[in-house]
Amino acid sequence: MAYRREMILVIGACGQLGSELTLTLRTLYGADQVVAADIFEPKQADLLASGPFEKIDVLDPKGMTALAARYNFTQIYHLAAVLSATGEKDPKFAWRLNMDGLFHVLDLALACGVSQVFWPSSIAVFGPDTPRQQTPQHTVMNPSTVYGISKQAGEQWCAYYFKKHGLDIRSLRYPGLIGYKSLPGGGTTDYAVDIYRKAAAGKPFECYLHQDTYLPMMYMPDAIKATIDLMQAPARNISIRESYNVSGMSFSPSEIAASIQKILPSFEIAYNPDYRQQIADSWPQTISDQVARQDWGWQPAYDLDAMTADMLENLQQQLPFEA
Repeated sequence: MAYRREMILVIGACGQLGSELTLTLRTLYGADQVVAADIFEPKQADLLASGPFEKIDVLDPKGMTALAARYNFTQIYHLAAVLSATGEKDPKFAWRLNMDGLFHVLDLALACGVSQVFWPSSIAVFGPDTPRQQTPQHTVMNPSTVYGISKQAGEQWCAYYFKKHGLDIRSLRYPGLIGYKSLPGGGTTDYAVDIYRKAAAGKPFECYLHQDTYLPMMYMPDAIKATIDLMQAPARNISIRESYNVSGMSFSPSEIAASIQKILPSFEIAYNPDYRQQIADSWPQTISDQVARQDWGWQPAYDLDAMTADMLENLQQQLPFEA
């Protein structure tokens, strides 16, 4: 398939989602047409070797403007954020980074003629008043974390910039994301990344959630596919300008442990819930993503056992690593 020439900026490219999304975009559009940007230097050798990297602070609008002037971007993927668990340790900074960073990107897009912006939302926009089973696209939210509050506000600002300025902003409400290529980034659902790393390294795992805490999750290849599919969908198919519900699977810590034990029978897990349990208890258990399926054909490829087999195979090939 041929793609029109784009110049793409990925902000937060060194993170769990950004590192894999950047590499996929470089495969699709060309390595020199996708600029990875982050406040931190990349630890991933393939990210640095495969295309341009720029060190940038999303809270520095002058630096962002200078970067855009150099590259003439047509698309921006703005992934930089303080996540749920980390955000509760410094709520005011989390709010400033998550909100001011978004404003800087949206204003930059308008000023520089960027045609498309992707900004991720999260299931953290939902709260204890939200229906927990098959959470619908439109429902009561009342988030309980500063991360969720910032994402709910950000959804409304994205819709506002579309309605007021015609800026083509697209968004997904990601569930917990699971991948083997990078370390967890401070989210409440990150146990589902760390558990595989411990299992692959032959170590026991202590979970900070109750064994029966059911949460929506998605394997990284599905998350990348959903992001690309949404951004490549015709504008006429996009009916949601806040953020689309997307779902992959839902499971509990005990279920993921049982899936691992099918392959590694000696794997051991213990449970020691901490402050993240209260955050998890305020989120949905299953998500309805019917609108995304109807609008642009969303369909996940992985279930729990398929993800477990792929995670363990890839992590064991990477040994030794920090677990």
